[in-house]
Amino acid sequence: MMKKVALTVAVLALGLAACETKTENAADNTAVENAVETDANAAMTVDNALDAAGNAVENAGDAVENAGDAVANAAENATN
Repeated sequence: MMKKVALTVAVLALGLAACETKTENAADNTAVENAVETDANAAMTVDNALDAAGNAVENAGDAVENAGDAVANAAENATN
């Protein structure tokens, strides 16, 4: 979702920058483009961090499940 938001912001900002008259300062356009790129990169960083956190939670859940299976197997082996 963050990628869609960042992309939408980038498209809107670049569209606004493209609408400026030719007599306006080109540095303003560059600053807008740089700001959009910075925002998009920040959004991507957040999205990657959320993906990593989700993976960590999933891995922890798998570890708990595996530990439970190991306990069940040990109990079954103890009774055999």
